[in-house]
Order: sequence, then structure tokens, then C-alpha cells
Amino acid sequence: MDVPTNNLARYARNPMVKNYLAKLAEREKPKNVARWYYIDIHAFPKLIAEKYEASTYDAGTEEFIEACYEKSDWFFTQVYHSVARSFLGFFMSMTSVNGLLNRGAMFVFSEAQFHRFLDIDAEWKADSLLDIGAGDGKVTEKILPHFRHKYATEQSPTMQWRLQEKGFKILEIDDWANKEYSVITALNLLDRIDTPIKFLRDLHSSVKLGEGIVLLAIVLPYSPCHEKGSSFTDPQEKLPISGETIEEQIISLHDDVFEPNGFEVVKFTRLPYLCEGDLHNDFFLLTDILFWLKTSNQTSSIDDSTGSCPINVGV
Repeated sequence: MDVPTNNLARYARNPMVKNYLAKLAEREKPKNVARWYYIDIHAFPKLIAEKYEASTYDAGTEEFIEACYEKSDWFFTQVYHSVARSFLGFFMSMTSVNGLLNRGAMFVFSEAQFHRFLDIDAEWKADSLLDIGAGDGKVTEKILPHFRHKYATEQSPTMQWRLQEKGFKILEIDDWANKEYSVITALNLLDRIDTPIKFLRDLHSSVKLGEGIVLLAIVLPYSPCHEKGSSFTDPQEKLPISGETIEEQIISLHDDVFEPNGFEVVKFTRLPYLCEGDLHNDFFLLTDILFWLKTSNQTSSIDDSTGSCPINVGV
């Protein structure tokens, strides 16, 4: 006779096993996933409301969730990862640990969502992609066939290995600016770097005026931090983002961050920022706002005093 998982958890002695069995007993498919994509457009002024495009749960997102369930059920692998993370965390950053263990994959958008957001089809081609702070490259891996050249920056040596496995050419952290790319992705980086204002200026110099595409995602509510070695610290620069609600912070990003630094918001959407889980959680979920930015003629906050000429990597 089959014994219900919740009864097995009651008799388990080891806390790790007990928690694992309890997780299996309580597991349910995600409910009310529409909330993952909800934004109150009535909270926006007309100019910003017109730039919002709704996204929905799709097959690509479902595929990632199902993979999270499967990997979370690998009991002995999850135990090994838990022990290894605790030990290796004394010597390296958690990003590097995840790269070494090949765990903690992230998900921002599916290929279909990428197509819909940029209003392109599967045959669309561009010369070059730069993925800044690319991690293991799994977020953008699905869109690589659209590009002839694939570049990435990443501080973690173990993540660099993963990126090279996927065909990325690794650029030095300080070697990507003032070169031009067809599409630049900066996904969940702006709130995790030490100098985000300088980063925006470098980003502006790396796309053709009004032509290059920047896909920038940021977790809201805004809570900046900077990973330094095996610990997290406050960044040197903090973005002037105001407001308590997600909608208020989107308005502030539009008015106080992007426009003063020479960017025009073409459109934006809300997506779930998903991460593979562990022994106790199937996956982790944060709120992501994805912006399509292009450079505008308003560049008052950008320092053009150097007069340097961008090197064309190929747009």
C-alpha cells in the first residue's frame, strides 16, 4: 500500500529528509500565474501607459518550471550541492560556486516572448549580441541563433567557462564600452553593480544613436547590492529611484534614470525572474521589469568630453 508523502515526512528523523518530504507533499503547480505579469496601468501617466505591453505565461516558461521540479527532486544531487555550497562559499563568490556546480539557472523570457517583445519572427537576424553580466548564459542561450557574433562579459571564472561552452566570446569587464553592438542585454545587473550610473553612460556609448537595441531588466522593488568576493556590500552609486509601489518605481526609472541618461523607453513589460531551486524550494521567484531602450538625442547627463570615436563591432 502506498504511504502518503506527508505521513512519511512525519516519521523522518533527519531534518533535511523531513523538509524534503514535506516539500513533495505540499507541492502544487503555480497558481494565479497571471499575478506574475500584472501591472496597474491606471497608475501611469498616459505617455508611460502607452509603452506598456502585457506578457503572459507561455510554453517556454512552463518548460523551465517543469525542469525546476525535476532537478529539485534529485535528492542526492541537492544534498551534494548544499554541502558543496557551504564549503566553497568560504573561498569564492556564490556566483562562482553556482558556475562550478552548474546549478542555479535563471529564466527571464522565453524565445517566443523575445520575438513578441521585439516584434520579430524566427528568421530575424542581427550581426552581434553583447550579454553584459551574462552569468552562465542560460537566459540568452535560446536567442543566440539570431546573431552571427555573440559576446559576453562576466567576472566569475567558472561562469566564463559555461559561457564559452555556449559559444560566447568573453570580453574583459572594462573592454566592452565604446564598441557598438546590434543588441545589448543587461539583465538584472543595474541593481547589482557598484557604479550603475557610470554603467548607463558606458551603455549609451555602445549603441548607435537611435538604432541599437538595449534590453535591460531590473528587479523591483529596487534593493541594490554589490557582490564583492563572498559577501554583499552597498554599491558606491545608488540610482535615484523613488516610489513605494512597482508602478511608482517604473515611472521613476523612466523619468529620473533612463531619460536623463540619454535613453528612450520604447516599451516595457513585467516578467517573472525565475531561478532553479534547491532541496527545500522548487524555484525562486522575483518581479522583473524588462525595458526596451534606445538612445535618444537627450544626452545631458552623458560625458562626451573625451571625443572618442566608437569602434564598430557591427550593427
